[in-house]
Amino acid sequence: MLRFITISLLLNFWAVNTQPLDHSLWTEVLQKYVSDNGAVNYKYLKNNKSAFESYLKLLSASAPNEDCSVDIKKAYWINVYNAFTVQLIIENYPLKSIKDLRRPWDQSFIEIDGEKITLNTIEHKILRPMGDPRIHFAIVCASQSCPKLLKHAYEPNTLDDQLNNSTADFINDPLKNNINKSAIKISKIFKWFKSDFPKKEAFIDFLNSYSKIRILEQSDIDYLNYNWNLNE
Repeated sequence: MLRFITISLLLNFWAVNTQPLDHSLWTEVLQKYVSDNGAVNYKYLKNNKSAFESYLKLLSASAPNEDCSVDIKKAYWINVYNAFTVQLIIENYPLKSIKDLRRPWDQSFIEIDGEKITLNTIEHKILRPMGDPRIHFAIVCASQSCPKLLKHAYEPNTLDDQLNNSTADFINDPLKNNINKSAIKISKIFKWFKSDFPKKEAFIDFLNSYSKIRILEQSDIDYLNYNWNLNE
């Protein structure tokens, strides 16, 4: 069950800042500890986390104002979700899966402008209501079947291209989706968040917008098992 969010908490999210946050420190961390295929070196990051902790502090004190652009807000919250997920893992490392933790998505460990929130809050109360299904290929739950963690922070001025690239990369990854013309086995992300994606034939059109293989409208759809092993 999602954690109850008070009106005052939601208002506090948009406290002071109207300018986009500089996420370059996060990019520095990602460049150093994430491989090209999205594998995270949690062991070494856990032992060399000074820059990472500085970025978390920056995020905690820099929530965007409600007058900021949608792209500023979206990039900020995607980076918050991903960075604090990494923090959750390294604080409990070593472990084999994020699901080894007790209710990881409901833990109130993320401090934003003095308020503690959960990963579920960010995903379901903030990002999903923005109405952009591509966010599901940007937020990373530290698992093998999740989208890969990029080596660059999401930035407002390049966000649309980044989200398109992340979506295309995920859909065309044979480890995440098996696609051919007449039958597809796709990630359970599409099943769990079905309401966020276009309906019926429009869903195939959505996939075809990114897929390298043209999918027929009447293709059979099935779902792959989800691999929750750690993305390392």
